[in-house]
Amino acid sequence: MSHVTGRVPLAVPVLVEPAFLSQHDCDRLRRAMDRGIVEAAEIVGDEIARCETIRRTQTNEIDAALREWFEHRLDAIRPAVAGALRQPLGAREGCGFLRYPPGGFYLAHRDRGDVAGWTAAARRAASVVVFLNGSKAEGAAGSFEGGLLCLHPDPGGEPIEIRPKPGLLVAFPSQVLHEVLPVRNGVRDAGVDWFYDA
Repeated sequence: MSHVTGRVPLAVPVLVEPAFLSQHDCDRLRRAMDRGIVEAAEIVGDEIARCETIRRTQTNEIDAALREWFEHRLDAIRPAVAGALRQPLGAREGCGFLRYPPGGFYLAHRDRGDVAGWTAAARRAASVVVFLNGSKAEGAAGSFEGGLLCLHPDPGGEPIEIRPKPGLLVAFPSQVLHEVLPVRNGVRDAGVDWFYDA
């Protein structure tokens, strides 16, 4: 497996920003998630529905001011995402905050596609994930076990493993197959968004 831990050649363009957010910023967002409105996350197909055999995740609606601050940070990194993915980018879809509880996961899927339930998904160009806490992968300090983000750019090829760390931003083409491996212990928090085609 390829690991995103430094400058390694990858089969797909990926932007990795190890310190996009500070620990303080991550803690602020996680506290806002603790206070936020929690719902079970859904999947998008011909309809938008909950399906815990495919995705076991919670969405957290945080206060508007902090959400707006986070979105300004994402807007500021748009040129770096466009450069790394080698394509112009349009508007953002709008950020979300996800909490994976113990046992939480998301099976392999693509964020871009022609689906009746969310027609804007056909315009998604870049998927952005910002980790708010870290995994204990390979003995590293962290607050949960498991929960790695795996990209599958080539069918049957080696996946690219991304180990969550607080403040780490990862952006990749939305058509790339990817999954979140099960969280075995603790909770995994992240902010997500998508840039549309220009």
